[in-house]
Amino acid sequence: MDSITIKDVARICGVGVSTVSRAINNHPDINEETKNMILQVIKENNYIPNNSARNLKRSVSRTIIVLIKGIDNPFFSGMIKIFAEEIQKKRYSFLLHRVDEGEDEVDVAIEMMKEKKPKGIIFLGGFFSHSRKKLEQLEIPFVLSTIAITDQIEAAGFSSVSVDDVQESYKIVSYLCQQGHKKIGILAAGQEDESIGKLRLEGYKKALLAYGITPDPSWCFYSDDGVACYTIENGYRQMKKVLESGQDFTALFAISDSIAIGACKAVFDAGKTVPEDYSIAGFDGLDMAHYYNPAITTIRQPVEEMAHATIKILFDIIRDKAQNQQKVFKGQLIEGQSTKTRK
Repeated sequence: MDSITIKDVARICGVGVSTVSRAINNHPDINEETKNMILQVIKENNYIPNNSARNLKRSVSRTIIVLIKGIDNPFFSGMIKIFAEEIQKKRYSFLLHRVDEGEDEVDVAIEMMKEKKPKGIIFLGGFFSHSRKKLEQLEIPFVLSTIAITDQIEAAGFSSVSVDDVQESYKIVSYLCQQGHKKIGILAAGQEDESIGKLRLEGYKKALLAYGITPDPSWCFYSDDGVACYTIENGYRQMKKVLESGQDFTALFAISDSIAIGACKAVFDAGKTVPEDYSIAGFDGLDMAHYYNPAITTIRQPVEEMAHATIKILFDIIRDKAQNQQKVFKGQLIEGQSTKTRK
């Protein structure tokens, strides 16, 4: 028979690994009945604690690491501010680490876990299609925040906080269709994108089909490879492609507010206007989209609520107050002046 691990003991007892560790180390902050149950399971299964692992556990720092993929996206700045404030309020250290587009965020997390010995990890941005087996190499609590979640991950039961990017994109493109627009382009992420851009493109296509409009591949204007996607500069560059294409779009859906703002600037520089010549809608609900002229029609993601939920879930798991959970927030359609009814 294979030797039993601390994870096996935790699973049999229905508790967290840290609770088993506290029972082994005779910590005072554990229920006596729970401790006795754990010790009984250990005895029955001849579990031998790994001393090196226990020493590693004791050396864990009071640090929370935030791994961010897509650091150029201004949407994340509000969340990072809240993360830093809330983590420091709990007397933990906050460490922000950038993950490049070509890097595997779980591999980065495993290395950071070994090197920094953090108490927990927040994954911010990206797209998860990793296997349960790979994620289980992370032996500390973590939360996937604002990350596109696959069915595989849902089944695995890891903690996450997000909006439904497909449904929210469907909502705003449906709004454009209801305004009478029939030829709607999209300023999308790169063609090989496996993050939120992929899901927002899917929502765009579903909405068109729902309104009897067949999506045309030539209506998709993808970001160039190797460029930061969620920026004003990229929106300007993409909209110039639209203008040069000569296609008679009446509306465009930009997959972020930053892209939408850049697109508006390109329209103005071409001697045209928004929304008279082009209706332009965004996604995220950034403050700068509200104060831009014209104010951008967009989907507002509840940044503050999502950030606070991420922190609460992570610390509840760290303190064994809750099991893993997934929270999906609804976005809010904000009507600005960048779109108009098409007669």
